[in-house]
Amino acid sequence: MNITAVRTFVAVVDAGQFQDAAVDLSVTPQAVSKRVAALEKELGVLLLVRDARGARLTVDGQAFLPHARGLLRAAERAVASVRPGSRALRVDVIGRQLSLAGLLRGFHRAHPGTELGVVTLFDSDTAVAAVRDGTVDATFRAVSAPGHRLPPGVAATPVLDEPLHLFTGPGHPYADAPAITPAQLAGHRIWMPGNAPGTEWTAYYDAMAEAFGFVVDTVGPDFGIEPLLDTIAGSTTLATFVSEQTPLVWPAEHALRRVPLVDPTPVYPHCLIWRTDNPHPSLAALRDHLGAARPVLPEGGVWVPEWSRPTDRG
Repeated sequence: MNITAVRTFVAVVDAGQFQDAAVDLSVTPQAVSKRVAALEKELGVLLLVRDARGARLTVDGQAFLPHARGLLRAAERAVASVRPGSRALRVDVIGRQLSLAGLLRGFHRAHPGTELGVVTLFDSDTAVAAVRDGTVDATFRAVSAPGHRLPPGVAATPVLDEPLHLFTGPGHPYADAPAITPAQLAGHRIWMPGNAPGTEWTAYYDAMAEAFGFVVDTVGPDFGIEPLLDTIAGSTTLATFVSEQTPLVWPAEHALRRVPLVDPTPVYPHCLIWRTDNPHPSLAALRDHLGAARPVLPEGGVWVPEWSRPTDRG
């Protein structure tokens, strides 16, 4: 059904005259008559008749009028839902308990009027495809992992180089160390049951294991963070990695330890990825906020894989 014709019909009803409706719509009276006639032909009924007092609704016109008004309201809502700035900014953060969700919360505190829609997609291919297709406005990912290239029209810029800590139970050999170097992990088992083949984080930790000689143990199943903490707490040989900024809570009796990694500090290089033709004003505000809030790199040097050197893209 032609929305313009429906809008013209309602305008005639509200104005009471074809001539006055033409003025309101900034068209000619002939255009108004043609639009109403086309609508009547489509519906197969007469909606309006002219008399000495102007335009009068027929019985069918009276039945159609409330639905016509509802159709126009629905059309306006449909347009508003995609009008830049009138819908929520949809951002993928991988996991709601990770530091990236904290970055987004910081943005929301700085811009409390911004409506956000937070989603958690799994792997980089899915997230980048969602950005490309417009399902989400942006995602946080490590880019340039082997086999993971950005499609045309999609850009990325580094926003967080996230220092890693070794995470151990109280019986681990490094549990009481104030800090260790990645080289000291050679030969040790790092348990990461969530490392799925083909993901960007698996590519990152595989490259790190190759560089420093530790073994990534992915034996699962992956039951989530709580079972992982339970296992690490009771092991003298297993450890895992956590972000310096990842908030974790565990029972006091676990006595888990965070041990900083230094000389160099491995950092996980998060980028913000977005479509260059996305006009949402909150997306520009998010990019500006993340650029201003990007933390200073740790002293003593950092390590990232060669494929993920943090240089601006796009």
